[in-house]
Amino acid sequence: MDEPAVIFVVDDDEVVRDSIKVLLELRHYQVCDFGSAAAFLAARAGAAPAGCLVLDIHMPDMTGLELLRQLRREGDPIPAILITGRRDAATQAQAQSLGATALLDKPISHPALFSAIEQALKRP
Repeated sequence: MDEPAVIFVVDDDEVVRDSIKVLLELRHYQVCDFGSAAAFLAARAGAAPAGCLVLDIHMPDMTGLELLRQLRREGDPIPAILITGRRDAATQAQAQSLGATALLDKPISHPALFSAIEQALKRP
C-alpha cells in the first residue's frame, strides 16, 4: 500500500501555521509543519517527499518563491500551494512560472485550500 501523502506547511507565522495544521488534520491529512524554508530543507535532506507544500510567500531569510525556485532547480516537482497576504501581479506571474498549483490569499478560504490540495495531490 502507498504511503499517505503528507502536506508540508511552511510559514513563519506560528498562528497561521498551527491553524492550517489543525484544519488539515481535522480533514485526516498527515501534516508536517515548519517555521522556515531552511527548516523544511533540513528535514527533507535530499529525499523528495511525496505530497504537497502549503507555502507562505513572505518569510524572512528565504521566501516561499525562493524555496520553490530552489526545489525546481533541483528537479523536485512537488506540487505547491502558495499563500500570501500581499498579492501583486509580479508574485502571481512568478507563482505561475514555477508551476504552483494555486496562489491563495490570506485569510485563507477553507474550501479553496481543500480544493487546491485535492488538485495538487492528483498531479502525477
